[in-house]
Amino acid sequence: MPTNFTVVPVEARADGDQDEAAELTEAPGAPEGHEPDCSSRGDGQSRESSPIINNGDMERESFFEGKNMALFEEEMDSNPMVSSLLNKLANYTNLSQGVVEHEEAEESRRREVKNPGMGTFIGVYLPCLQNILGVILFLRLTWIVGVAGVLESFLIVFMCCTCTMLTAISMSAIATNGVVPAGGSYYMISRSLGPEFGGAVGLCFYLGTTFAGAMYILGTIEIFLTYISPGASIIHAQSPDGEAVAMLHNMRVYGTCTLVLMAMVVFVGVKYVNKLALVFLACVVLSILAIYAGVIKTAFDPPDIPVCLLGNRTLSRRNFDVCAKVLTTNNGTVTTALWGLFCNNSMPSAICDEYFAQNNLTEIQGIPGVASGVFLDNLWSVYTDKGVFVEKQGTPSVPVPEESRSSKLPYVLTDIMTYFTMLVGIYFPSVTGIMAGSNRSGDLRDAQKSIPTGTILAIVTTSFIYLSCIMLFGACIEGVILRDKFGEALQGNLVIGMLAWPSPWVIVIGSFFSTCGAGLQSLTGAPRLLQAIARDGIVPFLQVFGHGKANGEPTWALLLTALICEIGILIASLDSVAPILSMFFLMCYMFVNLACAVQTLLRTPNWRPRFRYYHWTLSFLGMSLCLALMFICSWYYALFAMLIAGCIYKYIEYRGAEKEWGDGIRGLSLNAARYALLRVEHGTLHTKNWRPQVLVMLNLDSEQCVKHPRLLSFTTQLKAGKGLTIVGSVLEGTYLDKHAEAQQAEENIRSLMGIEKTKGFCQLVVSSNLRDGMSHLIQSAGLGGMKHNTVLMAWPESWKEEDNPFSWKNFVDTVRDTTAAQQALLVAKNVDLFPQNQERFSDGHIDVWWIVHDGGLLMLLPFLLRQHKVWRKCRMRIFTVAQVDDNSIQMKKDLQTFLYHLRISAEVEVVEMVENDISAFTYEKTLVMEQRSQMLKQMQLSKTEREREAQLIHDRNTASHSVVAARTRAPPTPDKVQMTWTKEKLIAEKLKNKDANMSGFKDLFSLKPNQSNVRRMHTAVKLNGVVLNKSQDAQLVLLNMPGPPKNRQGDENYMEFLEVLTEGLNRVLLVRGSGREVITIYS
Repeated sequence: MPTNFTVVPVEARADGDQDEAAELTEAPGAPEGHEPDCSSRGDGQSRESSPIINNGDMERESFFEGKNMALFEEEMDSNPMVSSLLNKLANYTNLSQGVVEHEEAEESRRREVKNPGMGTFIGVYLPCLQNILGVILFLRLTWIVGVAGVLESFLIVFMCCTCTMLTAISMSAIATNGVVPAGGSYYMISRSLGPEFGGAVGLCFYLGTTFAGAMYILGTIEIFLTYISPGASIIHAQSPDGEAVAMLHNMRVYGTCTLVLMAMVVFVGVKYVNKLALVFLACVVLSILAIYAGVIKTAFDPPDIPVCLLGNRTLSRRNFDVCAKVLTTNNGTVTTALWGLFCNNSMPSAICDEYFAQNNLTEIQGIPGVASGVFLDNLWSVYTDKGVFVEKQGTPSVPVPEESRSSKLPYVLTDIMTYFTMLVGIYFPSVTGIMAGSNRSGDLRDAQKSIPTGTILAIVTTSFIYLSCIMLFGACIEGVILRDKFGEALQGNLVIGMLAWPSPWVIVIGSFFSTCGAGLQSLTGAPRLLQAIARDGIVPFLQVFGHGKANGEPTWALLLTALICEIGILIASLDSVAPILSMFFLMCYMFVNLACAVQTLLRTPNWRPRFRYYHWTLSFLGMSLCLALMFICSWYYALFAMLIAGCIYKYIEYRGAEKEWGDGIRGLSLNAARYALLRVEHGTLHTKNWRPQVLVMLNLDSEQCVKHPRLLSFTTQLKAGKGLTIVGSVLEGTYLDKHAEAQQAEENIRSLMGIEKTKGFCQLVVSSNLRDGMSHLIQSAGLGGMKHNTVLMAWPESWKEEDNPFSWKNFVDTVRDTTAAQQALLVAKNVDLFPQNQERFSDGHIDVWWIVHDGGLLMLLPFLLRQHKVWRKCRMRIFTVAQVDDNSIQMKKDLQTFLYHLRISAEVEVVEMVENDISAFTYEKTLVMEQRSQMLKQMQLSKTEREREAQLIHDRNTASHSVVAARTRAPPTPDKVQMTWTKEKLIAEKLKNKDANMSGFKDLFSLKPNQSNVRRMHTAVKLNGVVLNKSQDAQLVLLNMPGPPKNRQGDENYMEFLEVLTEGLNRVLLVRGSGREVITIYS
C-alpha cells in the first residue's frame, strides 16, 4: 500500500513564500550555475550571525538558512539535505548519481532536455520481434521440419523457446531491480555476478553478437546468389563436383564486400541504421503475413507446383522442364532433355543409366495444401548422411546393384549429415535477440515496466509464429520439398516463397532486406557492447577500444568487430556459423539465469525487483536448460566456449582492475565464508588437518614502512597461499590521533603483501604501547575457527642497544603470551639474509636440530618450505642430541623408522654431547652477562625509581620483623607523618644517594655468577659449538627455542642465552611448539 508522508517546514515564514523557502534549503551539492544570494531572499532583512557557528564565512552560513540547520553544518559536505536529494531524484535520468560509468556528463545533460523516451511497443516489443524473427525462419525452418519431422521439430522449437522465456523472466527480475544504464545485458550480469563473470560473459555476448552479424551477412548473400541472381557468381565451377566449393568462394567474396559496405554505413552514422530499422521490420512483418495468407489459400486453391520423381528419387529441375523420358509428337517419339542427362546421346537406342532405365518418372504436387493429409507423412524424422538421395517415403522403386551418385546426374542430394543435436544448434540463433529491449534501456521512458512486458510479449508472439509455422509447413508441403534445402526441385526457388501469397518475391525480397537489417543492427550493437566493457576498465588489454570519435562512436571497436565478423564470413557456411553463436548466446543466457538465482537465494537487502513473477527454481531450470542445450548442440563447441570464458575470467581475476559493484558472487562468498566459519567453529581440529595458520608480526619505521620485508617473503614460501595468514603490526598512540597514519601503514603493508605475493589479511592495531598492542593481536586476531595458531616474528637485533631498552622486554613478553595462548612461535634470526621469492637454491641443506619434542612442528616446517620453488632443491637433515646414557645407534634407527612412518625423507644423524667440566670461558661469559644485566638495571633506573625500589626492598626486609613485633606489642601509630625538607637535609640526601650509587657499581665487580645461569650458559655454548660444526654451511637451521625463565628478573639473561645459542649462524629459525601434536603417522 502507498506510504503517506508530510513535509513539515522547519521555520514558519511570515510571507508564506514557499518557493523561496525551498530555495533556501538547498544543500551545497546544488547544480552548477545555481549561486545562492541570501541578501535578496525572505523578508529582506539580514540575518544575525550565530556566535556558535561564526567562522567568518558568511556565504557558507547562508547555505544553511541561518540557525535552522546549524546542528548539521559540519555534515553538509558529505550528507546532502533531503530537499537537495529529492530534487536530484526528481531529475534522475539513467545514470548513477556521482558515478559516470557509461556516459559522460555532456551526454547526461543532453538527455535531460531530450524528448520523453520510447514506450513498450516501439522501444522493446518491435526491436525484439525484429531480432528474433530472421534468417533461420526464411532459409532453414522448412528444411528442419522436413529432416526432423513435425514432432521433433516441435520439440526443438519448444525447448529453445522455453529456454528464452525462462531467461526473459530472470532478465526481467534483474532489469527491474533498479535503473539499468546503457550496457544492457552486460551491465546486468556484471553488476549481479561481479567483474570476473561480467567481463567473461560480456565478451562472450559480444562474440555471439559479432558472429550473428556474420550469419546474417551470409544469409543475405545466400538469398542473393541462390534465389535473386544466380548468374551473379564471380567464381564458377569447372565441373559439377566443384559447385559447392565455388559457392563457398562466392559467399566469401560477396560476404567480405558486404561487410565492408555495412561497416562504412555504421561508421558514417548510426542514425541512418536506426531510420532504416522500421523499413526492415516492415519487411519481416509483411513476409510473415504473406506466409499465413499462402497457407490459407492452399486450403481451397493449392498452387500448381509439380515435382519430378524418378522412382522415389527427387530430381533437380534446373536443367530440364518436362518430367518425361520421351515425348510423342506428330512425327513420332522424341527424347527429352532429361533423357540427354541420363543417357550418352539423344537417340532412343542410347545407353542410359540403369536406375533411369528401370524406373518410371512421376510428377507430384510440391505444395498439395492443408487439406491434402500430407501432415501424417511429415510427422517422423528422416536423418541421413551427406550425399544421400532425397527420396519420397512409400513410393515404389526398382533398386539397382550399383548406385550411381555422380553429380552430373540431376538428383537432389543432401549437402550435410543431419541429426537431432545438429539441428538444435542451427535453429537456436532464430530465438536469440531477446536482449534487444534491455540493450535500449537508456532510451526507454520507463525501462522497469517496458522491458519485462515487451520482452515476454515478443517471446510469446515469436514462439507462436515458430510453432504454428512448423505445424503449417508439415501440413502443406510435400516431404521431399521440405528436405530440399536450396529448392532445386522447384527450379531453384525458395521453398517458403512458393508457399507465400501473392508472390514468392514477397518472401525473397522481404527476407533479403530483413537479413540486411539484422546484420546492420549487429554491427551497430556489438561495438557499443565492447566499448562499454572497455570503459569499465576490467580488461586491461581492451582499454584502447573504449575510445572513438569525438561524438562517442566506437571506431576502434567497430574495426575489431569487422575483423572478427570476417572470420565468420570466411567459414562461409550458414550451417557452420550458427552453432558457434548458439554457444555464446547460450552461455550469456545461462549466466543471466544464474545471476537471478543467486540474488534470489542470497536475499540481499538490495534485491527488490518490481517484476514479481519470478522464482529461483525457474532461474535454475533456465540455467540447466541452457547448459544442456550447449552440449546438445555441440559438446566440443561448448567446451571451447567455456574455455574461452574461463580464460577471460582468470585473466580478469589476476590482471583486471578491482571493482566493487555489490555483486551477488561477493554476497555468495560471504555466505559461504559464514557457513564455513560456523562449521569450523565446532570441535577441535584434527592433527591431520593442522597446518600453521600464521600471524606475522611486522615492525614499522617512522615512515610507516615495513622494516623487514623478507619476513613476508619467508611467509609466502612457508604458506604457498594455503591456510590463513594474518599480517599484523602495532602503532603506538591513540586511534583518534593516529588513524591517518594507521591507514597509510595498512596501505604500505598491503602493497608489500602484493609485491611478495602473500595471500592473507592485514590487521593493524593502534595501542598506547607496543607491548599491549602485540598482546591484543595475539589474543584477538582472526575470526571464529579461522584464528592463527602460530606467531612469526623477527629477532630484535637491537636489543643490546641502549637507545632501545624495551625491545627485549616486549620480545620476551610476546614469547610468554604465545605460550599462554598455546600457540606456536617462529622467530627468524638474521631475517634480512633470508632469500627472496625470486631466488632459487640449487643445492644445500635445511638442518633441523631436534632437541626436545614439542608437537613435531620442527618436522613439518621443512616439508612445507620445500613445496616452494626457493627451497625445492634443498635436502633435509635432522640432528638429534644423545646424552651419556643414551644408545645413539638405537636412537638413529628409531628416528629413521619414525621419519619413514611420517613419509618424510631426510638424512638422520645423532650427535653425542659428552659430559665435561664447565670451562672457564663459560664462567667468564656468564659473569660478564650478569654484570651487564646489573649495570643495565642501574642505568635504566632514574632517581625516583631508585628511591621507590629501595623503599620496596626495605619494606620486604622489614615485613617479617614487623609481623613478629606485632605479636608482642602494638606500637603507637601517629595519625600524621610530617616531613620538613631543609637545604642541609637535601644536600645530605644527595650525597648519600651518590655514595650508595657508587657502592652499587663497585659491587658489580665483586659478583659471583649464579650456578643456574652457569649451567644454562654451558648448554648454550656447547650446543652452539655442535651446531656450528655440523650446520655452518646449511641454507637454513631450525632449532628448538627454549622457553623464557619463570622468574622475570632473568629476562635479559634469557636473551643472552639465545644469542649465544645461535651465534655464528647465517639463517636461523627458532621454533617453539604449542605442545599439541601437529604431525601424525596415521592416514
